[in-house]
Amino acid sequence: MTLKEYLANRVEIVERTLHTWVPAETVEPEVIHRAMRYSLFAGGKRIRPVLCMAAGDVIQPGADGIADAAVTLEMIHTYSLIHDDLPALDNDDLRRGQPTNHKVFGEAMAILAGDSLLTLAFQVLGSLQHVSAEVRSQLVVELASASGTVRGMIGGQVHDIEGEGMQPNAALLEKIHRAKTGALLRASVRMGAIYAGANAEQLAALSEYGEHTGLAFQIVDDILDIEESSEALGKTAGKDLYQQKITFPAVYGLAESKRMAEEERQKAHAALAPFGDRATRLIEIADLIVDRKS
Repeated sequence: MTLKEYLANRVEIVERTLHTWVPAETVEPEVIHRAMRYSLFAGGKRIRPVLCMAAGDVIQPGADGIADAAVTLEMIHTYSLIHDDLPALDNDDLRRGQPTNHKVFGEAMAILAGDSLLTLAFQVLGSLQHVSAEVRSQLVVELASASGTVRGMIGGQVHDIEGEGMQPNAALLEKIHRAKTGALLRASVRMGAIYAGANAEQLAALSEYGEHTGLAFQIVDDILDIEESSEALGKTAGKDLYQQKITFPAVYGLAESKRMAEEERQKAHAALAPFGDRATRLIEIADLIVDRKS
């Protein structure tokens, strides 16, 4: 199976699993379910749940029910995008190639749609059927920590907002992006490993892979914001520069940022050495993240 075929298969599983958990648009109150589904099914790459399942396959190929755990990452990610786009934060009009949630449903409903996806994610984790109560608890803590304020996604967003207009510097950049983007990507890999029963050494190796892959993802994201069009990205290009955000190109320049992304790719590859051929898909996904154009 080629990587393209593998990703198409995993994305189809993710889509199907999301549909089983998110209430239909006809379920009352209809408007909130329409708003949730509008952003959730807008065509994202599903990198986070795919990473979760791929990491699980390294430890226990085809672990029963892992897709249910994996889709909670997409719920959290989509909630963060809905809230990121609000006028009080990034004030964006375009996401995944279509008008942002608040442009369609209004600010109040967009806030509630994000809140609903956040709470649904933990409902799903608490309902997992194929793992022990201890593993369910570990998964809840992992996702909550990665989404939270201390070295988590929300903490990174706070640093990002506070950093707007400040002189770019490496220390603040590191603080922002290891938390804002890197934490959830790292958690994606760790949750797959935890679900599949990884031991301490396996979890440490996969965590290191997630750390480097997450950083590479953000470096490339910052580069693409400069080099690609809004049409290619599916969101407003050039927004980082306009809002004077602290990004890798702002601190290091484009050439050095590209070198750093490549370095993170190589470190991600090296972290997977203990797994041999079992980690082929994770290596391919790291390559895809660095080489992507959107």
